[in-house]
Amino acid sequence: MIKHSEEFKQEAVRIALTSGLPHARVAKDLGVGKSTLGKWIAQYRPTDLISAPPTDLARENERLRLENRVLKEERDILKKATQFFASQRP
Repeated sequence: MIKHSEEFKQEAVRIALTSGLPHARVAKDLGVGKSTLGKWIAQYRPTDLISAPPTDLARENERLRLENRVLKEERDILKKATQFFASQRP
């Protein structure tokens, strides 16, 4: 069982409440169970998390930029692999 930090839990709740995505999707993306995320949401009140300090938002933006860059690289690799395998067909 993985022990998540309080900061991770609070950030997960903030994302779940503000992203507009279904909680099941957020839980899957973060690698936690849907019921675990539900417990965290019940534990941390939205008013505590939505008013995050600007430094937290800057850190989150940087994390998202990095994740976005990685996802774009993965997408480009998959596109090239698809083209390669398509050209190998008889």
